[in-house]
Amino acid sequence: MVQTVTGGSGADLLDAARLLHDFNEEYGEPAPPPRELASRLAELTGGGHVTVLLARAHGTGVPVGVAVLRIQPSIWSRGQEAYLAELYVVPSRRGQGYGRGLVSEAMRVARERGADYALVVTSEDDRLAQRLYEAAGFRRTEGEGGPVMIAYEREL
Repeated sequence: MVQTVTGGSGADLLDAARLLHDFNEEYGEPAPPPRELASRLAELTGGGHVTVLLARAHGTGVPVGVAVLRIQPSIWSRGQEAYLAELYVVPSRRGQGYGRGLVSEAMRVARERGADYALVVTSEDDRLAQRLYEAAGFRRTEGEGGPVMIAYEREL
């Protein structure tokens, strides 16, 4: 079951924050504590800046996956564009349809909010995520028939 989490759903936002924290820990990335992250998610969802989706295990309702979606005006069309900024499924639950459910619901929400384009980024070595996104209709735009894009980051 996938649900959209709103700013008023404190327990749900904390569940989402714990999963996002675990995601960063799994991949060796820094992350604020779950309560701090939940507070930030409450601000962002309350302001309409992001949509948080939470997948719960069938039968038990235990949180097993999370997605964070940003929708913003497109430069290239009159529509909106959707960026699937985060998607994580607990390792023991991968391959059970939770990721597919999160992506499907994210795309439904994006279309509902006027998006005509969606983007997702994953690492070159994350083959499982690549298969998930390709099965959901995304096409790879770099590397195969096109240039490899290199991402840069910096603190400000």
